[in-house]
Amino acid sequence: MDKFVEKELNGWGRYRGSRSHIYRPEKVNGIAAVVQSRKEGSYIGRGLGRSYGDAALNQGGGVVLTERINRFLSFEPNSGVVSCEAGVTLEEILKVFVPRGWFLPVTPGTKFVTMGGAVACDVHGKNHHRDGSLSNFVLDLKLLLADGQQIRASRDENSDLFWATVGGMGLTGMILSVTLKLRRIETAFIRVNYRRTRNLDETMRLLEEEDQNYNYSVAWVDGQAVGGSLGRSILIRGNHATVDDLSPQQATQPLEFADRRTWTVPPQVPNFVLDRFSIRAFNSLYYRRFRQDPVNSIIDYDRFFYPLDSLLEWNRLYGKRGFIQYQCVFPPDTSRAALVEVLSRLSKEKIPLCLVVLKRFGAETGLLSFPMSGYTLALDMPMLGAPLLSVLHELDQWVIRQGGRVYLAKDSCLSAEAFKEMYPRFGQWQRIKTEMDPQNLFSSDLSRRLRITGVDA
Repeated sequence: MDKFVEKELNGWGRYRGSRSHIYRPEKVNGIAAVVQSRKEGSYIGRGLGRSYGDAALNQGGGVVLTERINRFLSFEPNSGVVSCEAGVTLEEILKVFVPRGWFLPVTPGTKFVTMGGAVACDVHGKNHHRDGSLSNFVLDLKLLLADGQQIRASRDENSDLFWATVGGMGLTGMILSVTLKLRRIETAFIRVNYRRTRNLDETMRLLEEEDQNYNYSVAWVDGQAVGGSLGRSILIRGNHATVDDLSPQQATQPLEFADRRTWTVPPQVPNFVLDRFSIRAFNSLYYRRFRQDPVNSIIDYDRFFYPLDSLLEWNRLYGKRGFIQYQCVFPPDTSRAALVEVLSRLSKEKIPLCLVVLKRFGAETGLLSFPMSGYTLALDMPMLGAPLLSVLHELDQWVIRQGGRVYLAKDSCLSAEAFKEMYPRFGQWQRIKTEMDPQNLFSSDLSRRLRITGVDA
């Protein structure tokens, strides 16, 4: 297996790109053959390319696509335990197992993610405040190590490697397969509560008082609101619906629903489509769409969890300049002041915030996993060049002072020094990396930018 295509790849934000040798093996043994050939100085795995920055890029090295390593290996119908290859997508799991009464235990905001990528990023979802990250439901992993071994890792077997791999951004080895515990459901629908808030204080108060009533909770934040309206939001909370919650028509086939129509954004979109003025108008209309009083609704899981998936290639909306998603988390005692500072600073700099999402997190897990107890804020903004990067670097320092961190799967511009201050367990992770991969065979643009290596750099 030495055939490759030289190609330019980008992260989902389309801001960072690099030219690499692309390998597309057909089977697990093909992955091993690529890596063990040592034809490249380094390799990184890549699923569907939904990491926003440079986590799945490898300038001048090898990128191993896992999209064809996508077989289901086993399923236990009584327990909901599924084993699959790393290239299986969340979409494929949903299509196969929702009709059988099983759902993903944790899901990010898109279903177009592979299991290998989801584990490498230790993805979180709207239920982190109750259930934590995906790693809480991963029973074991099969990994290809730098020395060619294929070994299993779990909480009980090779546990150090397990906790270094979940959230380890693909740098401990190539994830070959994953065993996951699914969640039992009665229906394919979600019972949703929508509620409008007036400002950040009301948003946070309601999240803290009411989150225990919902499996899933998120706040869409009007990123253009200022002054006394800063942080005004639409709270979107939900639980899996039971058959009794459904209409008579829905109850006849509770695990099925009509697929949504999808649209594809054209390749070339003018930059003015998402400028400060169009975003302000959209945010105002969306906010006023909801009444002050809570509204309840029953919708299918696809519309609840994956609203953007109906707009294929939506990242093209930002035009050639691309965009950055900046996601940070703050501990509970500093969250309010920190959130006010971030939203106020970006507003003062007149940076368009196209999408702003606020959630509460539970406890942290893996050594480099992003979530920690507190509040997380995710902000999508057009790439505006050096002025934006300068502001974000200043925000990085604010995040550090407040005891927070930035999400590596979304990161495009963090410095190595800031990374090491944000992730206090990096030293423990680094010792495991050094033992398993002393020559940094598994490397990426992200790891080199942040100097995430097995030895001090």
